[in-house]
Amino acid sequence: MGWFVYMIEASDGSLYTGVTTDVERRFAEHCGTVKGARFFRGRQPVRVIYTESHPDRSSAQQREWAIKKLSRDRKLELIGQEV
Repeated sequence: MGWFVYMIEASDGSLYTGVTTDVERRFAEHCGTVKGARFFRGRQPVRVIYTESHPDRSSAQQREWAIKKLSRDRKLELIGQEV
């Protein structure tokens, strides 16, 4: 079982980054369940816009932290969108 770093675009245009072993399940959890992140209280997840696979949780979490430290413009460059 591999780990994934993912980014979700929210209804207000903001970007959320997280890690999971199942991106589809985690997205569904963010869509209104109590298991969803607090980030999505007051905004709705729209779509998964980026995923990246990793062999273990540690490397996925390290990459998540690195992505979270990026500016919005750098995150958009990472996913291949125009800045």
